[in-house]
Amino acid sequence: MDFKSYIREINDFPVPGISFKDITTLLQNGAVYKEAINEMARRLKEVEIDCIAGPEARGFVIGAPLAYALGVGFIPIRKSGKLPGETIEADYALEYGKDKLAMHKDAIKLGQKVLIADDLLATGGTIATSINLIEQLGGEVVGATFLIELLELRGRDKLGSIDIISLVTY
Repeated sequence: MDFKSYIREINDFPVPGISFKDITTLLQNGAVYKEAINEMARRLKEVEIDCIAGPEARGFVIGAPLAYALGVGFIPIRKSGKLPGETIEADYALEYGKDKLAMHKDAIKLGQKVLIADDLLATGGTIATSINLIEQLGGEVVGATFLIELLELRGRDKLGSIDIISLVTY
């Protein structure tokens, strides 16, 4: 399926010079959204995964249904101050600023094989920070999957040697 044809591009958003890849048009089409998740699941069929972690907020939209499709748990990686239990946190740079991510300290068990799922791989800052948090908790990141990858921003260069699967590239 040509998933790219269901992704709307909005020029000069959120700042001039940026061509924003809007996945809401894909998500609104139930059959296409379902097929995108199913295609990701097919590509991950042979990967040993104990759980999927997804960074807030669009990582939830990809990671939770993917975890359901694969029959594994989902772990939210949230912005600072959003989780009720004891957390670890890490600062990271966004494409347009800075932020802080957090995970519950008991979210990952030692040696668990974790896949990270998100909507977009751009500069890699969010995912590199997610990897750092998972590894601090004793998890092993076995890969990452994305609906979209922006190749020219070279985000995968920040992610080391983990396997990366992207459905659509720009």
